[in-house]
Amino acid sequence: MPQTHNKLRVHELGRLDADSFKSSAKWPLCLVLDGVRSAHNLGSVLRTADAFRLEAVHICGPMPLPHSPEVAKTALGAEQWVHWVRWDSISDCLRSLSDHCILALEQTDSALDLHRYIPDRSRPVALVIGHEITGVSDEALSFCEHALSIPQFGTKHSLNLSVATGIACWALLFGTGNPEGLISQSL
Repeated sequence: MPQTHNKLRVHELGRLDADSFKSSAKWPLCLVLDGVRSAHNLGSVLRTADAFRLEAVHICGPMPLPHSPEVAKTALGAEQWVHWVRWDSISDCLRSLSDHCILALEQTDSALDLHRYIPDRSRPVALVIGHEITGVSDEALSFCEHALSIPQFGTKHSLNLSVATGIACWALLFGTGNPEGLISQSL
């Protein structure tokens, strides 16, 4: 017999307001967008950063700014409270994150399956997400300690950027092969 499920209303979800979000502790993970061109993908990534309460989103290369109407349409307000930084150069951005374990979400000949990667919880993580067609640039890859890939079994060679970002954030934070992932205690 089917179980009865009552959807929760927004006020029942116990979510933070914008000011509380800004001042709250963040998980030790930031996203670095390497030449992402789609305003909708940027908006979705900002929403993902909000959902997982990530430390920051670094935006590298010529792309719309988070306050543009195209980004705001998908970000649904997250662009107003998620910490983001705009960089002209991916190298300058990644050099500034040298205290982080820098990872690429990319299919390479040395990529580790995302679900098998065990993060080093002693350092924050910077996850580089690349251009929708060409992926993570060679320039950015030269800074990365590891490349991670999401195993796939269909005919397409990749997932949508925002979908892949959400999967990677969940796996890094909560770990599929490592139950603690980056999380050693609750926020």
